[in-house]
Amino acid sequence: MDGRGTAGRTGAARGILRTAAGAALGAVAARAAYTALTRRPPGLNGAPGAEVWGRTNHRGEPVTLLEGPAFVAAAVVGGLLAPGLGSGPGGRTPAAALLSADGSAVLGGYDDLTGSGTSRGFKGHLGALARGEVTSGAVKILGIGATGLAAAATAGSPAPTRTGRAFDTLVNGALVAGSANLMNLFDLRPGRAVKVGLITGAPLALTSAGSAVVAAPLGAAAALLPEDLAERAMLGDTGANALGALLGLAAARLGRGPRLAVLAAVVGLNAASEKISFTKVIRDTPVLHRIDMLGRRPVPEAAGAAANAAVPPQAGSVEDGAPAADAV
Repeated sequence: MDGRGTAGRTGAARGILRTAAGAALGAVAARAAYTALTRRPPGLNGAPGAEVWGRTNHRGEPVTLLEGPAFVAAAVVGGLLAPGLGSGPGGRTPAAALLSADGSAVLGGYDDLTGSGTSRGFKGHLGALARGEVTSGAVKILGIGATGLAAAATAGSPAPTRTGRAFDTLVNGALVAGSANLMNLFDLRPGRAVKVGLITGAPLALTSAGSAVVAAPLGAAAALLPEDLAERAMLGDTGANALGALLGLAAARLGRGPRLAVLAAVVGLNAASEKISFTKVIRDTPVLHRIDMLGRRPVPEAAGAAANAAVPPQAGSVEDGAPAADAV
């Protein structure tokens, strides 16, 4: 009994150390990537980098979308270097993490840089597609769905039967894709998406199954939070989609019961976003509002009122009224 107890405590301690090491790697990589990218912003099609990635917020101050690429680079590099990531079925979790993060980020970046905002939400984008109009949001919806399934198939399943493995792939793919989109719906105020990611990712980081996947991304997100809260940078679709996808992949390593419960919550929240404003719910719930405002700069009354009156509620990624990209 004592031997088993000692072994359990030793294993738990090693797990904590691995998680801490992964988070530290992610944090260091995030600061290095952000510094390098903002020092020399990459251009596109002859346009200077500052113009490509720069936006103006409600205060008339410049913000950059390069927080997103910096987060993705750090999450991937830190994750691949962190110990324990290859412990999934068949050791294929690193490839699945790379696919989910990079695939979601590329599709989010496409929407960040080309999205017009004329169609919004699942209903808007899929309705436009039914009319023969291919929006950047529709490309992202379909692309992230395919990416989620591919990542789930790559990660594999320990189910003993072919039917069980197919079921797990569908559930896990939906988790990755749904979580990617859901996290983007929270990227509407400074620091909000990062806070949601840290709060929801912390329990996964404490599990032996999910810690290796989320340790580096959570460290990277925490390291970039000051830039987000200070309104110097934002995740955009690039970073928010990748953060959500990695959290979904970590949840996909849980047992079947917990996975189905998480998937139900993810699907329910995505569906609710078509009718309910998350910002209004957060603003009207004292505890959530205090968390949301923690570390943020005061919002000018006029700008705050204009942003909170926006309809439809989850129409686009805005930071107190500054549009950046479609939320879906």
